[in-house]
Amino acid sequence: MAQQSAKNTPRFKDRYEKKIKPALKQKYGYKNDLEVPRLDKIILNMGVGEASQNRGLIEGALNDMTAIAGQKAVITKSRKANAAFKLRENMPVGVKVTLRKERMYEFLDRLVTVALPRVRDFRGVNGRSFDGRGNYALGITEHIIFPEVNYDKVDKIRGLDIVICTTAKNNDEAKELLRGFDMPFRN
Repeated sequence: MAQQSAKNTPRFKDRYEKKIKPALKQKYGYKNDLEVPRLDKIILNMGVGEASQNRGLIEGALNDMTAIAGQKAVITKSRKANAAFKLRENMPVGVKVTLRKERMYEFLDRLVTVALPRVRDFRGVNGRSFDGRGNYALGITEHIIFPEVNYDKVDKIRGLDIVICTTAKNNDEAKELLRGFDMPFRN
């Protein structure tokens, strides 16, 4: 896990309180601490479309996602039947985790400092993947970039969606917040 300070708070949470929050407060002229943008939650999602044919694949994805997040993952199920995808209602189609508080900061720390630098030919993440309301979405093609995943026990390499939800009112504030956490934006 991430290195922890003496009072047992995650390193990135400490950085937010001591450096990022005052910098954002000064840059945007906030008068109240609660106005300053902060991280709300991080959602991890892994689609396992082949699980409709082979139910054993969902267990591997569930174990990998639990290892990556450090928290128990939940199986997502289909809401509607779709004959084109050989899908019936309530069939498992993926796994997801929502991280909040300390685990959220620890995951972001591992993502920025350990996992993203392990991506092959990494030139930074897209700086335009914001939704207009201060949330940032990021797709990873290989979930094995996380050191928690044991490569020898992986049955199949899967992609992973990461959504970082913030309380920022617009994209500029959210981008500035994530820059404070050393998110490696490309442009």
